[in-house]
Amino acid sequence: MTQFTGLGVAMVTPFTDDHKIDYAGLKKLTTHLIEGGADYLVVQGTTGESPVLTKDEKRSILDFVLEVNQGRKPVVFGIGGNNTAEVCETLESFDATGVAGILSASPSYNKPTQEGIYAHYKALSKASSLPIILYNVPGRTGSNMSAETTLRLARDFKNIVAIKEASGNLAQIEDILEGCPADFKVISGDDGLTLAMLALGVEGLISVVGNAFPKEYADMVHKGMFGAFHDARPIHFRFRKLIDLLFVEGNPGGVKEVLKHLGICGNAVRLPSMPVSEKTSQLIYREMAERELVKV
Repeated sequence: MTQFTGLGVAMVTPFTDDHKIDYAGLKKLTTHLIEGGADYLVVQGTTGESPVLTKDEKRSILDFVLEVNQGRKPVVFGIGGNNTAEVCETLESFDATGVAGILSASPSYNKPTQEGIYAHYKALSKASSLPIILYNVPGRTGSNMSAETTLRLARDFKNIVAIKEASGNLAQIEDILEGCPADFKVISGDDGLTLAMLALGVEGLISVVGNAFPKEYADMVHKGMFGAFHDARPIHFRFRKLIDLLFVEGNPGGVKEVLKHLGICGNAVRLPSMPVSEKTSQLIYREMAERELVKV
């Protein structure tokens, strides 16, 4: 699955000031990512604010990105939830034309056992006509998918092809890398830890900061994947403080503030998310200016 290697970008959903989908901003963002060197696009992940969009809106966003993309980059679509039967029904009825794979987060809120997580993804595997990328993000879901569960899924189901790992637990990630099948990919889900994870052997990143800086982050990821850490390290340190600021008041408020400063789209989010405070906005702009990431 080389199409899930390198830099994937978990795309934001631009909104107008009255919180409708901003298709002009979405076109500008999609073009920015394609021309900036992202290796693939991830539509309707967490960063896309999928919990506050209707099914029709999600489909409309996907169709629009596919139209702008014109097959230039692989497109991954987020389909997940904590109602296994409903997720399976969505997968079975999903028109997969133009889509390379599905990203599906481990169920949130229910806090299932490891056996429950395994059974959930087993059902999704049977329902999906596309390759599935697992997504472990305990900070969002309230439960961790253990290395043992990930490895069981990787071995037992051929269409479960990768995991986006955002646990922040490097020992767990090492266990997955050491034990997974050769054709199973481990992908960083944490911008700030990606350089360290590349040193361990992950095959790329699904990024938040890549929305704003695809060229720079693709460069770091590609250098790290091929062992050029001397060249990748300065890129990591250039973005380290900015990445911290992106998440201090929640995602995607932080990265949308960066995109506003860059003139790509506005900073509007849908409730219950909020735009970042004026203080954080100023800190973000100052960091961007000091690092020469924005024209002053």
